[in-house]
Amino acid sequence: MVSEKDNVAAHYNVLAREQHREYQRETLLSLESYPANYFRLQILINRIALSGAKRVFDIGVGEGTPLVTLAKMGLDVAGCDVAEAMVEAARKRFIQEGLSPERIQKADIEDSITFANQLDNGPFDVVVALGVLPHVLNDRLFLDNVRMLVREGGKVFIEFRNKLFSLFTFNRYTKEFILNDLLGGVDTKVKEVVSEELDRRLATDSPEPRLTIGEDQPGYDAILSKFHNPFELVEQFEDAGFANCRIHWYHYHPAPPMLEDKLGTLFREEGMRLEHEPSGWRGYFLCSAGVVEADVVGKSRSW
Repeated sequence: MVSEKDNVAAHYNVLAREQHREYQRETLLSLESYPANYFRLQILINRIALSGAKRVFDIGVGEGTPLVTLAKMGLDVAGCDVAEAMVEAARKRFIQEGLSPERIQKADIEDSITFANQLDNGPFDVVVALGVLPHVLNDRLFLDNVRMLVREGGKVFIEFRNKLFSLFTFNRYTKEFILNDLLGGVDTKVKEVVSEELDRRLATDSPEPRLTIGEDQPGYDAILSKFHNPFELVEQFEDAGFANCRIHWYHYHPAPPMLEDKLGTLFREEGMRLEHEPSGWRGYFLCSAGVVEADVVGKSRSW
């Protein structure tokens, strides 16, 4: 039987060859999909540079561009990924850049045995996890294992998919959020009436689920790919022993996604402009993703 993790790995194995294109500045306007990862990397570079970190561990290295970028900043880097093709691609990138491919290994952040050897030289100053939290089975186990890798006084940068963005999409995600989250626990008859009204007012038949990628591998909507409410997520971080949590928003939408075709290039241009402006509270609703930055202030555990 194929496990959830197997499906996640299969999905990302397909992306290994082309993922580097998401970080190329010269294709920001021409890339088929919005270059969200480029702006996410800018956040990471700026914040880590200000942190004074020297050693960084990347959970979910992908094809290696973020970690190579950090290595070029003079940082001692290492990382892991659950997808074999991504590990191979990252190792090739490391070799091309004169870095040791042995610093990259296949591992599952929810299985500490697979990455425990990375602590041979002690915990890291910073741990990064981009595109990982949506795919973990147990959030608390994930956070506990991340914390294990970070020294006291260190930092983590964890990316998440923003559930509150659903209030701005006016599609099936909006309906799901209203019925399952906002109206959780409300009488079934009430929810039935609300559901009918939402079907009348929203584009609940969109976006079309992404069920396959490549020839026959599972698409993003066919694998475990969770959203997180940022308010609840900060509470989860604090319960797991992290402190001083702050959210850096990215992947701005200047209009509901359904209007992208109507607005043409202006949709992307305005989204990119918003990436460079302080968002304040608007990021909670206009951004489909964010990065939680949090401090490790003590190593005591509740277990």
